[in-house]
Amino acid sequence: MEKICNALTFDVEDYYQVSGFENHIDRSEWKNYESRVKANTETILSLLEDNNVKATFFVLGMVAERDHSIVKEIFDAGHEIASHGYSHRLIYNQSPEEFRSETVKSKDLLESIINEPVCGYRAASYSITNNSLWALDIIHNSGFQYDSSIFPIYHDRYGIKDFSRRIGPVNYQNTSLDLIEFPITSVKLSGLNIPASGGGYFRLYPYFISKILLNNFLITEKQPFVFYLHPWEFDPEQPRVQGLSWFTRFRHYNNIHKCSDRLTHLIHDFKFGRIIDILRDMQLLSK
Repeated sequence: MEKICNALTFDVEDYYQVSGFENHIDRSEWKNYESRVKANTETILSLLEDNNVKATFFVLGMVAERDHSIVKEIFDAGHEIASHGYSHRLIYNQSPEEFRSETVKSKDLLESIINEPVCGYRAASYSITNNSLWALDIIHNSGFQYDSSIFPIYHDRYGIKDFSRRIGPVNYQNTSLDLIEFPITSVKLSGLNIPASGGGYFRLYPYFISKILLNNFLITEKQPFVFYLHPWEFDPEQPRVQGLSWFTRFRHYNNIHKCSDRLTHLIHDFKFGRIIDILRDMQLLSK
C-alpha cells in the first residue's frame, strides 16, 4: 500500500523571536541580536535536498524583510512559501485592525519576493484560540486559501481542544468559511488529544513515541498529518537567553542537539511533501 504523503513544515523565525522569550527580550532590542535564522534554514534545506523532500516554510515577515535571500533560497529549492505573519505577536494580543494590517503586509511582502501567490498562513505560536476566532475571517478575506494555526489540544498559550482534528473547511461554533484548516496533528488517547506534531514535543518524546503517535493518527484518521519544526531547533550553539524560568529553558533548549538526527529518521519513516500539493491532491484546493 502506498504511503500517505504528509505535510512537513517549518516556521521560519529567529531564536530570539519566539513567544516564550517575549517577557525577557523587548522587540526594540531584536535588531541588536545576531541573526542565525539564515544559516539554520540552510541547514534544513541541505538536509531536505539530501533526502529529496519538499516542504512548506511559513516565513515570518520580519525575517523576510530583513533578508530577502532567505525566502529566495527556500523558493528556488522548490519548497512552498507560506506566511507566518509579520511580527510574531500573539493574535489574541492584537486588535483585529492590527492583525489585518500585519497579515496583509506579510502576504504582500512574500509575494513581492517570489512573484507568486502565497496561499497558506500560520499564526505565531498557533495563537488562533477561542479568544481569536475572528482572525480566521481576516485570513480568508486577505486572500489565503488555507490556514494551519489551530492546535486541537489544551495548552497554556494556544489550542482549541474541541476543534476538529481533521483537514477541511472551517466550520466551528459560529464560524463557517471557505478556508481550509489543516489543524496541527494530535492523537486521541483515552478521550484526550495528545500533541504529536513536532517542535518541543518531538524533542521531549523519545523518537519511537513520536513514530507510534503519528502512525496511530494515519491508521485512525486516514488523512495526512502535519509536522512542524523551527530553524532554531537545529542550532545547539545558539546564544543562551538569561533570566528564563526553568520551564521556559526546558521548553526551548531540551534535546535541540538531537533534532537534526531525529528529523532524518522521520523523513525515512514517513512520506512528506508540501501542504499546497497535499490539499490539491485531496481536491480541497484547485490547481
